[in-house]
Amino acid sequence: MGKLRSGTVGRRFTMLYAAGFLGSGTVLLTLTYLMSGSRVTVAAPEQPPAVPPGPAAAEQRIRDLETQLADVHGQQDHQLLAGSLVALVVMVGVSLLLGRLLAGRVLRPLRLITAATRRISAENLHQRLAVTGPADEVKELADTVDGLLERLEASFVAQRRFVGNASHELRTPLATMRASLDVAVAKPEPAAQTVALAGRLRTELDRVDHLLDGFLVLARAQHGTLADRTPVPLGRPAREALTARAADIAAKRLTVHDEIRTDTWTRGSPALLSRMVENLLDNAIVHNQEGGWIRISTDHDTAGARLVLTTGGHVLDQERVDRLTQPFERLGADRTGPEGSCGLGLSIVAAIVTAHGGRLTLLARPEGGLCVTAALPSAAGPEAGKAAR
Repeated sequence: MGKLRSGTVGRRFTMLYAAGFLGSGTVLLTLTYLMSGSRVTVAAPEQPPAVPPGPAAAEQRIRDLETQLADVHGQQDHQLLAGSLVALVVMVGVSLLLGRLLAGRVLRPLRLITAATRRISAENLHQRLAVTGPADEVKELADTVDGLLERLEASFVAQRRFVGNASHELRTPLATMRASLDVAVAKPEPAAQTVALAGRLRTELDRVDHLLDGFLVLARAQHGTLADRTPVPLGRPAREALTARAADIAAKRLTVHDEIRTDTWTRGSPALLSRMVENLLDNAIVHNQEGGWIRISTDHDTAGARLVLTTGGHVLDQERVDRLTQPFERLGADRTGPEGSCGLGLSIVAAIVTAHGGRLTLLARPEGGLCVTAALPSAAGPEAGKAAR
């Protein structure tokens, strides 16, 4: 039987049952004490003392017997009271023990339901509690939870099916539009207006395609399953992202402080973790000032692995920074609509971090700029696994 934690229903049940047993025992002992009116017979001495005959002697004898009887009654009451107190103390311990046993027995099905519910997540919604037993309140509760899990499973399946279908159905018209533009521009001596219109439409199609890709990644991170979990060194996607964006960093004359470590490992989807780092770095580049700086670092400790990306810049409002993880939320007019931005970057980052069991923290630096920390569960790298073997 598991322990009954302080402040739980089990503790309240224990006290309730104990109070009931103790109250019943107290009433029983009180009634026994009040109703104890048994007569005590005093045996005459074997050799009664010699007294002179007469009425005075008889009266003296009667008074002696009454005194002796009163002493015996007093001694009996004292012994009964002492025994009652001892019995009451014993009843306290017995009441607490019985109360604990009964509370544990009553709450055992609820603890089993709680443990089974905690084991069920988005990845195994097909599991059910399937509690057997009489049709009582506990069985009704378990059946209700099973019904809720069934509805959640149907909702998740429908959402995943939508994500899969949308990736094909929505990209098909975009590809058709691109092909039509290419055909129009490829004609002999196309009109200048046609070429200009095609260029603008391609830009808008790129934005729509980028927005669609962001929606799909966000939906996968929030409602999909991470079937490709594997140990991932956080330093690898960080360096790859820096290398891929070297031209953008140079164009804005940004100084990069590289504090990436190679021994920082986590466990998750390599594709989603790469997307997380790319979005953070893109956000740091696009919303940085000319000639600014970026500090990117990875480290780990007993709490887990961390990716920290810090930028300088203007002083930001922390309340507005806290809302940046919401879709399409931006800071100020200077962050409305930079080329290629769809307002989902940090939303995707937050969803990816949450899907990996981590935590994303956005902190407005008092001296200006932003510090973003992605804290993830740590994992042992291949070298550690070989050493353990």
